[in-house]
Amino acid sequence: MRKRLLFVDDEPLVLAGLRRAMHSMREEWDPNFVTSGAEALQALDSEPYDAVVTDMRMPGMDGAQLLEEVKRLHPEIIRMVLSGQSSREAVLRSISPAHQYLAKPCDPQELKLRLAQAFGTRELLDNSALRAVVSGLKSIPSLPAFYDELRMELESDDCSVNKVAAIISKDVGITAKILQLANSAFIGLRCHVSNPTQAVCMIGTEMVRALVLSIHIFSQFEGRQLLGASWTTLWEHSIQVASLAQRIAASEKCSKLIIDESFTAGLLHDAGKVVLLAEMPKPYCSILERIAATPQTEPRLVERESLGCTHADVGAYLMGIWGLPAPLLQAVAFHDHPSDSLEKRFSSLTAVHSADAIASAADSSHLSQDIQLDLSYLAGLGLQDKPSVWRGFHEEQMNQKHGKESV
Repeated sequence: MRKRLLFVDDEPLVLAGLRRAMHSMREEWDPNFVTSGAEALQALDSEPYDAVVTDMRMPGMDGAQLLEEVKRLHPEIIRMVLSGQSSREAVLRSISPAHQYLAKPCDPQELKLRLAQAFGTRELLDNSALRAVVSGLKSIPSLPAFYDELRMELESDDCSVNKVAAIISKDVGITAKILQLANSAFIGLRCHVSNPTQAVCMIGTEMVRALVLSIHIFSQFEGRQLLGASWTTLWEHSIQVASLAQRIAASEKCSKLIIDESFTAGLLHDAGKVVLLAEMPKPYCSILERIAATPQTEPRLVERESLGCTHADVGAYLMGIWGLPAPLLQAVAFHDHPSDSLEKRFSSLTAVHSADAIASAADSSHLSQDIQLDLSYLAGLGLQDKPSVWRGFHEEQMNQKHGKESV
């Protein structure tokens, strides 16, 4: 079935250009074009749509107001801003309701790629109710300790980019949101950003300060206990996997880009669990209990039977509609079953899968007991002898951690 797109702009020439740009995709997409927010809401009420792409500055109802209404009334729809207005105020107003922000003039190919990626990951979630929940998120919940540490640094007189980036790199939710913003075109660059430090440098501490202190874009998790394992356990596991994946990629003499991707993908690999535990804690805790009670059943099969998808699908879907780089999506989507991917060489997926399996094997938490090392996948890459070396890296990592804790 063709995807239905709604383009909203009060300038007829812009709509004419978009109509021409979409012509080559007519076999896959069914675009409609309207000139106001009111028209857009009427169209959405009359027929189902898969995505809305709107200008920011329009008379009456502007783009941010329109997308807030779309988010409230039709949360499952992918929401994008396509605007020549790239002021900080415009970005701050759109960052909550919009999944992505693209700048005019926009390369038609870039728009097509962004929409195709969003649609591609959207297919991961057959559960329409869950898709609406995830699409409606403005952020992934953060640990209060990291949020407070970041706020204090941003309020200090000697706030530095490096300190801000170091704090952000410890938190799943803040990292994902900062990367969403950095990969939006409002900053004037056409590159893909996977490194949280690079993202902070590009955005600037003033923008980060506004996000944290002014519009409170980040939410905080309450810190309740789950199945004997604290919420903090999931963050500690994510940081362990990120650090180990980075070490593994470096040991394979990878480029800096892949080493950076490995760290970030490791940090984000369980973002879907964070979302599920925060948004539907009771149902997902029941799923985790079933997984713990049936160790002979593959955990992702239990998730799929209950939800119609896995936590990896949830995380990859959110990363996809937020416009994060494709390698991060690949690593998040296939981190627990890399043989299903199309990767035929070492990548951040290889590093994250291996790091997750190794770290999980040494972790007693039920939250982490959901993965086995895919030896056939590693053998296909000629890496069958590497796990013993990588386990040594993890032992060193844990010894260093315990050594610091004992001092």
